[in-house]
Amino acid sequence: MTNTISNDLVLLTIPMRRDMELAAAQLASVIAESMSFNEQQVEEIQLATIESCINAFEHSKSPDQKVLTEFIMRTDELEIKITDQGIGFSPDNHPKKSNSKPDLHPEMRKRGWGLEIVHALMDKVQIMSNKNGTTISMVKCKNET
Repeated sequence: MTNTISNDLVLLTIPMRRDMELAAAQLASVIAESMSFNEQQVEEIQLATIESCINAFEHSKSPDQKVLTEFIMRTDELEIKITDQGIGFSPDNHPKKSNSKPDLHPEMRKRGWGLEIVHALMDKVQIMSNKNGTTISMVKCKNET
């Protein structure tokens, strides 16, 4: 009997507390490694998860002070959804993905680069936001290298 990873789902709810984004990133790493993503892809998934959680912590003003993380495992990709129940924001105010991935040197770690980093690290990013909260959906496709 073979174990196939197809649309398996893992849910994690974390409080908006200091360093809790690391719990989500650790789970993302374990899942990505179990799906045989390469080392660089695992690191990219971890960083995108951290940045997305921190954005929710810092900007959502969520009354429940919680972030739901969903990890959807498919045969050839991992989708991660980060959802808060905050005030939302206008999609016009976030950066659009450029055609090329920027160099993620230390200067990009300064404030305000979170969404740009997520767009650079992940293969697909979709942001859905309204007055009842925001969901960032990020997909990393397996690249056989």
